[in-house]
Amino acid sequence: MIYDNTIIALATPSGAGAIAVIRLSGKQAILFAENHFKSVSGKVLKEQKTHTIHLGHIIDKNRTIDEVLVSLFKNPNSYTGEDVVEISCHGSNYIQQEIIQMFLREGCRMATAGEFTLRAFLNGKLDLSQAEAVADLISSDNAASHQIAIQQMRGGFSSEIAKLREELLNFASLIELELDFAEEDVEFADRTQFKELVDRIIFVLKRLIDSFAVGNVIKNGIPVAIVGEPNVGKSTLLNALLNEDRAIVSEIAGTTRDTIEDEISIGGIGFRFIDTAGIRDTIDVVESIGIKKTFEKIDQAQVVVYISPLTPEGGIAHGTLIEIEKIKNKYPLKNLIVVFNKIDMFSNEKIANIQSSIVNRQSSIENIQFISAKTGQGMVEFKNMLLDFVNTGALRNNDTIVTNSRHYDSLIKALQEVDKVKFGLESNLSGDLLAIDIRQALYHFGEITGEITNDDLLGNIFANFCIGK
Repeated sequence: MIYDNTIIALATPSGAGAIAVIRLSGKQAILFAENHFKSVSGKVLKEQKTHTIHLGHIIDKNRTIDEVLVSLFKNPNSYTGEDVVEISCHGSNYIQQEIIQMFLREGCRMATAGEFTLRAFLNGKLDLSQAEAVADLISSDNAASHQIAIQQMRGGFSSEIAKLREELLNFASLIELELDFAEEDVEFADRTQFKELVDRIIFVLKRLIDSFAVGNVIKNGIPVAIVGEPNVGKSTLLNALLNEDRAIVSEIAGTTRDTIEDEISIGGIGFRFIDTAGIRDTIDVVESIGIKKTFEKIDQAQVVVYISPLTPEGGIAHGTLIEIEKIKNKYPLKNLIVVFNKIDMFSNEKIANIQSSIVNRQSSIENIQFISAKTGQGMVEFKNMLLDFVNTGALRNNDTIVTNSRHYDSLIKALQEVDKVKFGLESNLSGDLLAIDIRQALYHFGEITGEITNDDLLGNIFANFCIGK
């Protein structure tokens, strides 16, 4: 790929709208725009200051295509670090394509996915982890994932890694210097301070690695499987959570024969709810396949909601406790909420007595919630219980949270190498052996921020971006 030419792309979603933004970046971006832009005040674009906006018309030969606003960003003070021109035109598909095709004929090249951000990285405007955070920010669909992406795009994660890398690099330089004076048997690196540094690096790396468990589910949405016997209100609960008729509700048992999924945000956290087929013994082939899928979804879920209706007398339905124990035994590490549905059949006084009786008698069930999926009673408390399973303390404290699997993999590898360095120090290994492991740790730190890259890595990362960003 040649990065010294001028690229162009639509920066807003394709399709008709009120306005569209067409972005150019490269050495000739201003010249290309100048050739086809006629300012209403007679201004010459190349003579204008950076970060200014100008009203005029886009002209193709003698034909006026549209009245536009042209935003000017001169290098190096632009997103890409190059000259950038953004043309805000009317959102007609025809107008968009006419302008883009005109500049392509002029000598521009269509930008590839993520190429504007790639150029920002290559020109030192962003490091690699910040560039990846741009894609996360674009795809964020709840407050938590947005907060994490903003923090990483501002360099919170990068600065933490860069600080560790710099400290380790300083000691590595001293170790390498010792190798040049091996015959004199001198030590430039204080081994006591080095051990303290290694311990601190290990502590920070473990904290970042542990944060991935929270960050990954926040980024991708927390999967919640709604399970139970047929006709207990699973689909009604899903519809109540989504506030729409997403799943078919019927008094006929076995209505849901496949899984139905949808996602909502609760307290700024994304939850992906999965309505499953009712668990029961059946000879129906199609329903049996649905029940098999139910257990597959339980395997994938982080939270399992087992729903069961209260009996007309206010008791627990026959077989409920047996099924709950089966799930607890089969999935001992799963977060389990037992939801007793249809409390709308009872008075408030009766409900209070039922709740007290069941909670006191079923001490082996840690999380019990009483709701009416039909009327919405108890749904606020149920949602709060779901939020309790998510560690949002790190979010509230603006701690660094790792959400990127590539970063997680590099952190794991860096920790392994730093552990080797610690073992080498404790075993009084020679400096040349320590230097090997230190170099490897530095390599994995560099992979995260982009000091160390290759074309395949960059291709994989930026291929996931949208064109125009």
